[in-house]
Amino acid sequence: MEKMNFIAADDKELSYMGRIDFADAKAPVFYFAGSSVTVRFKGTYIKAKIRNRRIYNTQEVGAVVDGKQQKYTFCEDGAWQGEYTLTLAQGLENARHEVIFFKRQDASHYFAFLGFETDGEVLPAKPKPQRRMECYGDSVSAGAVVEAVANVGALDPENNDGIYDNAWYSYSMITARNLGAQLHNVAQGGIAIFDDTGYFHAPNCVGMESVYDKLCYIPEGGCTQWDFSRYTPQVVLFAVGQNDQHNEGRPDSDITQPEYRKKWKEGYKGIINSLREHYPNAIFILLLTVLCHDEQWDKAVEEIKNELGGEQSGVYHFMFKRTGKATPGHPRIPEQYEMSEELTAFISSLGESIWEK
Repeated sequence: MEKMNFIAADDKELSYMGRIDFADAKAPVFYFAGSSVTVRFKGTYIKAKIRNRRIYNTQEVGAVVDGKQQKYTFCEDGAWQGEYTLTLAQGLENARHEVIFFKRQDASHYFAFLGFETDGEVLPAKPKPQRRMECYGDSVSAGAVVEAVANVGALDPENNDGIYDNAWYSYSMITARNLGAQLHNVAQGGIAIFDDTGYFHAPNCVGMESVYDKLCYIPEGGCTQWDFSRYTPQVVLFAVGQNDQHNEGRPDSDITQPEYRKKWKEGYKGIINSLREHYPNAIFILLLTVLCHDEQWDKAVEEIKNELGGEQSGVYHFMFKRTGKATPGHPRIPEQYEMSEELTAFISSLGESIWEK
């Protein structure tokens, strides 16, 4: 009979990253793309047990097993909820291994993590990095459609059903790994600054103004407040603006019109100023990505940076070499790496002192 050792979700040797709901420590809930739990163990196999709530799309999760990233499809039949035991690796050498189990997709689902199963023993966790980052962003930051690598520089494939989504390859997560930092990836496809704009949760669209301070931000899950004292980043990325020209319940927006431009900037600055109250020593990097958009949005972000006090106040506006010009579809893995290389270099150029606060 196969030996089985269950590593409960509240085991002290598990290491979590991301905005995760620990109200029930034996069943923490993962909402945001890129949220993860890491286990180190000695054994020949590892399984993860979850309780899933499907909202839409094919359901997939990811894991990095001894450095190799892979995905697991577990719900294609339309089931809305259920418990799943996912075999992450088997037939391993009976030696030390590390597995990072993570949420690939954004609001297409959320799940409670119940624990790992192995035939071996759990090993002590590595200390978490002292560098801490946070990213507020849209589908690009969440890694939407990144794996459609046949469509580099082109529109998205039709009816992709979420199977190309992978937060692991988002520029935000790659940059954090490059810099040896933790990351809370507060990113959701289709999101804009204001409610009733953008695409997230249409037709009753939810904006970043109602998400940035949430733990559960998915309306079907019952929204809950985030406790900012649980995590204090030294570097905050803010990458919202791509979807803001799309409206649902509001008049058409035109960033070239002074009245709307002022309104949009005030909404954007309101979120930044609220975050600065929680993170008074953090630096803020405002940016938009290489996904095609009107340069007026970049100019508006530059104005926001200046109105917030600019670099002397710890607020930067970063532009990629191909901001707004690289692709009409979501950036794929090569374009995400392109962005991460440029952003990594920029953050590194700010010096070690940014991480000492």
